[in-house]
Amino acid sequence: MAKPKTHDEALRLKLLHRAAATVFERGTAALSLRQLAADAKTSTTAVYSLFGSKAGLLSSLYQEAVRLFVERLATVRPSDDPADDVIRIGLAYREYAVANPHLYAILFSDRSVQCPSDTDRPREVVETYRPLVDAVRRGQLAGQFGPASDPEVVALSVWGTAHGLVSLVLSGNEPPELAVADCYERALRALVTGWRDSEEPVAGLAGSGSRIPDARE
Repeated sequence: MAKPKTHDEALRLKLLHRAAATVFERGTAALSLRQLAADAKTSTTAVYSLFGSKAGLLSSLYQEAVRLFVERLATVRPSDDPADDVIRIGLAYREYAVANPHLYAILFSDRSVQCPSDTDRPREVVETYRPLVDAVRRGQLAGQFGPASDPEVVALSVWGTAHGLVSLVLSGNEPPELAVADCYERALRALVTGWRDSEEPVAGLAGSGSRIPDARE
């Protein structure tokens, strides 16, 4: 009879989530492969076999966080109301962060310390932002957003608002007696409404050389 596979995907994911919790709570300096193995009730040999090194573990951790984030945003399917799609993507952003605070922190913390270099990062990193930009572009074609506005600037403002509000919650810095959960969607809707009402041309990222490609390209 074949021996059971011990260094499998289930163990890999278990190690990643335990590592994420450690980094979230105490930073990358506190991450020890030996301690991680002990916490997961496995051997250091298993950890090295799966990740190669601490750097390999951190790189895999970042890629797993990206993968799950992309999957969650991808559940927001395009509708015939692109402006509402922008809001729904913002809601999905928050849902991912609240459900996976450790992985969310890996995505938006100090990448220079724990993540691959710019050239080594997975293409999926770009994909986390693309659905929002695409929704704004579709909104422009539908006449919901002004054609003179840079869709990446509109998308970035929504992304930044979502990130800021979520970060207040996860860092424990919500204003007293004001729950972000109660006003999050209203804040996004107010922002989107503002962009829909604005007729001022806004240029920005599209001319900087870092433009997110149109999904049709």
